[in-house]
Amino acid sequence: MRTRDRSSGGGGAAHAAPAPALGVPGGERLPVAPRERKPALAALAVLLILLGAFGAVLTVVRASDKVSYVEITQPVAAGDPIPDAAIRSVDLSSDSGLGLIAWSQRGDLQKNYRAAVTLVPGSVLSDKMITKKGNVLTAGKSLVGLSLKDGQFPKGSLSVGDTVAAYLVGNDAAKQSSSSGSTDGSGSTGTTTTLISNKLVVRSVDADNSNTTGDTYVTVLVDTADAGPLTIAASANNVALVRIPPASGN
Repeated sequence: MRTRDRSSGGGGAAHAAPAPALGVPGGERLPVAPRERKPALAALAVLLILLGAFGAVLTVVRASDKVSYVEITQPVAAGDPIPDAAIRSVDLSSDSGLGLIAWSQRGDLQKNYRAAVTLVPGSVLSDKMITKKGNVLTAGKSLVGLSLKDGQFPKGSLSVGDTVAAYLVGNDAAKQSSSSGSTDGSGSTGTTTTLISNKLVVRSVDADNSNTTGDTYVTVLVDTADAGPLTIAASANNVALVRIPPASGN
C-alpha cells in the first residue's frame, strides 16, 4: 500500500518522458528512404539537350544558305529601267532553278536590262521579268520574224546587231519592177522599188538543227511603217537580206 502511494505522490508535477520508438535507440532519427532513380527522365533530358543543339546547328546552316535577291518596292512599267529607288535586298533560301536576280547583279541589271513586264511591289525579280535593253521597243519600231533558206541571207556572216537591207524577190518583185518600168519609161530595172527597207537591225539568229526544214530564223528590228510589207514578203518566202554598213557608217 505504501508503494502505491509513493508512486502517485507529487500529483501531476512530473511528466512521463515519451517512450522511444521500437527498435530505435533513444535520441536517434528515423532512417530516410533512398531516393528513387528515374533513368527514363534522365534519358529524356539528354534527348532534349541534343535536339536543342541540333536545332541551333540547323538554324546556323540555313542562315548560311541564305542569298540576297532583288525585291521590287515600287511599280515599274514594262520597258522602263529599274532604278535604285524601286528595289531592295531580301534574303531567301538559295535559288533552286527559279532564275532569281541576285542583289550583287543589280549594277548589270540597271545598266543593261529593262522591265519586260510591269513590275509590282513585293515581287522578287527573276530573269523572266526582265529583257535586254536593246530588245525594248520604242515608238515607231517593230520586231519581225523571218524564216529564211540558204541564199536568202549571207549565211555564216549574219550576227546580232548587224544592219541589213530587205529586198522583195521572186515573182512579186518581177511584177513590181515591170510595173515601175512601164510607168516611168526610164528603163529602170526597178531596183529601188524592190527595196523594202535598208534600216533593219538583226536581233537574233537561230538555225533549225532538227533537219526538218533547214531554215534559219532571223528576228529584225524594223520601222513600223515597213513592218507590213516585210511581213507580207516573208510570208510568201519572197524576201532576201543583204548585210550593209550601219547607218552611222561604222
